[in-house]
Amino acid sequence: MKFRFQILISLFSFIYVSGQSPINQIDSLMNSYYKPNNPGAVIAITLNQVTLFKKSYGLTGLAGGKSITPDDNFNIGSLTKQFTAFAILDLYYKGKCSLIDSIGKYFKLPTALSSVRISQLLSHSSGIPDHYAFTDTFTVKHATDKDVLAAVQKADTLYFPSGTRYRYSNTAYCLLGMLIEKLSGMSYPAYLQQIIFGPLGIADATVFQYDKPIKNRVTGYDQQPDGKFIRADADESIFFSTEADGGLYISMNSYLKWCGAIESGVFSRTPMIRKACQGQTEIDTAQSVWYGCGWFIRLAVGAPKAIYHTGFNGGFRTVVFMIPAQDYCISIFSNRSGTDLEELVSRINNILSVADNSFIKSGPLESFIHSWPIFAPCKETSSFSNSSKKNLNARDVELN
Repeated sequence: MKFRFQILISLFSFIYVSGQSPINQIDSLMNSYYKPNNPGAVIAITLNQVTLFKKSYGLTGLAGGKSITPDDNFNIGSLTKQFTAFAILDLYYKGKCSLIDSIGKYFKLPTALSSVRISQLLSHSSGIPDHYAFTDTFTVKHATDKDVLAAVQKADTLYFPSGTRYRYSNTAYCLLGMLIEKLSGMSYPAYLQQIIFGPLGIADATVFQYDKPIKNRVTGYDQQPDGKFIRADADESIFFSTEADGGLYISMNSYLKWCGAIESGVFSRTPMIRKACQGQTEIDTAQSVWYGCGWFIRLAVGAPKAIYHTGFNGGFRTVVFMIPAQDYCISIFSNRSGTDLEELVSRINNILSVADNSFIKSGPLESFIHSWPIFAPCKETSSFSNSSKKNLNARDVELN
């Protein structure tokens, strides 16, 4: 509660000190990043499920594009992993699988890969090899999760013994998407619709499929060194079209319903939300950074737990930062590269007097191998202590 009052006091009293409210400061900051005639962004900041600030900037596309609105659908990149993880945990709580099941139980894989656990795929400790090097790019023009499975079936070794180290893996989440289909008997998009989008009244969320239209679709662009923007969308990348690791299109208005569900516990099976936001694989001991299930987690001493993630696919960049205990959330969707969204979030947090030591800058999380020691030892464990585990049933501690 103290945190909420801190932000509200900042919002309503700052204007008397400087003549400029924090909201105006944030708006000016966003305008400095996103110009009206360029690809742009949409931002939303909520506190206690009340929208403090929501605004759009720039164009949906340079060729006949219109001004962006919160109802336009962005590809959110790896923010998709939140939904994939939730679906797996949903199937787990329904008794369709065990999180300690090996992936080889469900798919024919080389011996070295077959013993990888579902929990290790969820928490990026599987050591599964990246599919990019094994995909036949001569015949595959728009890779799907099925192509990812076919690719790793050609691999014969892991990067490291599963469960011993941390390494971010898009491949792992593509395999989880295939597992969702196998366990549910439904397509990946249909299952998300049934368990998430339908109950939340979200009508516009669409998993990318190359031959199917997306309503109010925004186009992605890469910013070149000379400042020009070059289209960087599905046609420009073979791997843009994989589904469960980063294929979801959704509007900001709809994504806010998802964030509200995380904060409010609107789903009847709230243990899935809690487990997704618990640290499973330790990434950085000194900084207290963990990976849960579809979320990065910061457990800093003296600061509330923060969960966050970025997305990076083609020319799209996205970020979400939440402090669940305080119902504080900031989300930014952008259809252009060239902007450090984590730095932008940090600057906005400072304007709102949010405890910024909750947020550890991590760089583009889809290319985590370039910014973190990818073979750092990890602890594949939950945030429960051993004594706490005695009071929980097996289904609640199975991620260990």
